[in-house]
This record gives sequence, C-alpha cells and structure tokens, in this order.
Amino acid sequence: MGTPKIVGVVWGLLILNTLGSAGAKTIVPLPRSLIQMATMGSLVAAFVLALALNLRLRIRASAFLFLLTLLLVPSVISSAHLESGFGALFRCARLALFVGTLWLLSRWWDGSPTFVRHHIRLYFAVLASVAAGLLISPGAALPDLYGGRLVGALWPLTPPQIGQYAAVIIGLAVLLVLDRRTDGRSAAMVIVPALVLLALTHTRTATLGLLIGLVLAIGSLVLTSAAARRFFAWAVLCSTVAAVVFNSALQAWFLRGQSQENFSNLTGRAKVWDALLAAPRTTSEQLFGAGLGDKSFGGLPIDNSWLAVYNEQGLTGTAIVAAIILVLGGVALLRPPSLQRACAIFLISYCAIASYTEAGLGDASPYLLHLTVAASLLAAPAAAAPLSTPEVPRRRIPQWARKSEVT
Repeated sequence: MGTPKIVGVVWGLLILNTLGSAGAKTIVPLPRSLIQMATMGSLVAAFVLALALNLRLRIRASAFLFLLTLLLVPSVISSAHLESGFGALFRCARLALFVGTLWLLSRWWDGSPTFVRHHIRLYFAVLASVAAGLLISPGAALPDLYGGRLVGALWPLTPPQIGQYAAVIIGLAVLLVLDRRTDGRSAAMVIVPALVLLALTHTRTATLGLLIGLVLAIGSLVLTSAAARRFFAWAVLCSTVAAVVFNSALQAWFLRGQSQENFSNLTGRAKVWDALLAAPRTTSEQLFGAGLGDKSFGGLPIDNSWLAVYNEQGLTGTAIVAAIILVLGGVALLRPPSLQRACAIFLISYCAIASYTEAGLGDASPYLLHLTVAASLLAAPAAAAPLSTPEVPRRRIPQWARKSEVT
C-alpha cells in the first residue's frame, strides 16, 4: 500500500507548527497570539488527521521514537515544579502531541524517499514566501535591525531559520539528482533560489552544516556511484578555485562585519553559556532541569541545543538526546551505500553541527523533523505478506465409489 497524499498535508502542518512565532517585523503586522493560535492549531489538526488515517493504530517499532517518548519523562518531571511557569506544562503537552503524531505517521516509514520529497516541497514553499516578501518589500526583508540579513517579511522568520531551511533542501536536492531520482532542471529550480536566499541570510552555521553534511553524504556514495565521484571531484576543484579567487569576499561574508573579538566569542553566545554553566543548581535541576522554556537564560537566547537541553531537561535529557544522535548515526553507518543512507547521513550530520549554535533538539522543532526524515529513510521496508495458496475443498467421494475403488 502506498503512502496516502494526506500524509503530506500532515507533514506540512507539523512544519507550520515548528516555524515559531518570534522573528522580524512583517509587512502586515501579525499579533503573536494569532501566530501562536495558528501554529498550535496546526499541530492539533496534524494529530487528528494522522489519527484518522491510522485508526487501527498501526505503528512501527522505532528506537528513535522510543527515545523521543522517553524524553518526555524528564520534561514532565522538571516542568511539574512550575519553576518555568505553567507555560512549561503547555510545552510538555505540545511535545507529547508532536511525538504522538510522529508515532502515527511511522506506519508509512518504509525506507523510501517519500518524506524527503515532502520535506523539500514544503520547505521550498516556506522559502517561496520569504522570496515573495523580499520582492514586495526589500526594506522589510533586509532590515538594519538584523544587519541587512534576510528575514521573513510575510511570516516572522529569523535569518538562521531561513538559512537552515535553505541548506537542508539544497543538500537533499543535490543527493536526489546524483541518484537520478529527479532531473537536473527540477533540482536547479530548487537549488539555485535556495542558494541565493542562503547567501542573503549570511548564516554561517547553515552554510557549514550544508558543506560538511554534503561531504559526508556524498563520501558515503563515492565507492558505488560514478556520478557521486564526478560531483565530488568537480566540487573540490570549484571550491579550491573560489577560495583563491574570492578569498576576500568570502572572508567578508563570513565575518559579517564583526570584530575578531565578537567573532571569537560566537556573537556573545559564549558569555551566556558560561553564565548558564556557572549558575547554582540543585540535584533535581542537574538531573531533570528547570522545565521546558523558551530556550533562553537570563533573558538571552542559549543558542546551543546541548546546553538548552541541560538547562531544561537536565543531564537525563542530555543523555537521551545524545543517544538519539548516536543511534541514528550508528544505524546509518551499518546500512549499505544507497540514496537513503546518504540523505540520512546528511540530515544527521547537519543537525549535529547546527546543535552547537542552535537550540531545538530537546523540543518540537525543525531539527526533530529532520531527524524524523532520517529515521524514516533508515527504516527497513515492511515485509510483504506471503501469498497463501487457497485451500482447495476436498471432493466428497460417495460410498459406492469407494467400494468400487477397493475392488
């Protein structure tokens, strides 16, 4: 049985839920309460649709989803103390609904690139809204508040968010075209605009995650794919030439006009991290955290998945998140070379790299959706039910015929 088209709608609703409600000022001011209502409503709708599609609750065994469910334990324990307010319990309910929807969708995890295609199409639609905002109002899309970096002018999206979405669909589209799962023209229609938007965001984490993730993913195909070997060779050659010819321009883009001191402390992130680690904590807070919050400390964003999880879900949550990355990475390495394995390696490595300067691995976020796609790619195809030979009814032999056979 193929994957129903409505599954793509459910996936789109999950993506809408993880877009967030905080960001730049939009062309048409959108009240934050309205955005939150739309994002939370999309999650409820996604769960209801997934449940309607899977009324018999057929799910697939998944270590990834088991660990995500286990992550709810420290989240609930820490949030029950209400140190982060009632909002912590609300975020726990959101995470539970999010994970429950993923369990319902696991029925259609068959190792095919179905969810990869959903991922590309839907995030490309998000980027299309960003491009539309740039065309309608360049001033709102490139505000001075963000140093001229691209933001969402129709929906409040920050430069790191846009950079993340662009990098992910670029990497997946490149891998699809290398395996001839799509033609070059269709891939170029996705890759070229996404590259332009990525460049306008000046997002270093997304760029490094894209480059390193593609190197690892294509490297996993080099021994079995001639197309991957040619692409890898050309990419190395072009990168070397570009590094030499455009050295000063690339350096200026990478520094974004920052001083060496500001760059060395990761745009102030290191100060927040030091303060978070130095803050006194009780034994309970060390083990289970202070409860799900807005991924900030002292009013400043943490911008590190591991420290954010440690702050909100403690050492227990940190160990579970690490287990998620290690399990997915270990399974990917044990799989034979294939497109599915390469896409999974790209997504896992991208999330691991981005976790250093971005938060989200411990809560409902795009990063968990990326890892979910990786888990769906690594799932073994469902075993086909054996064709049973229909039983032929035995013909009743009359008594007189039996006697004649004996004689």
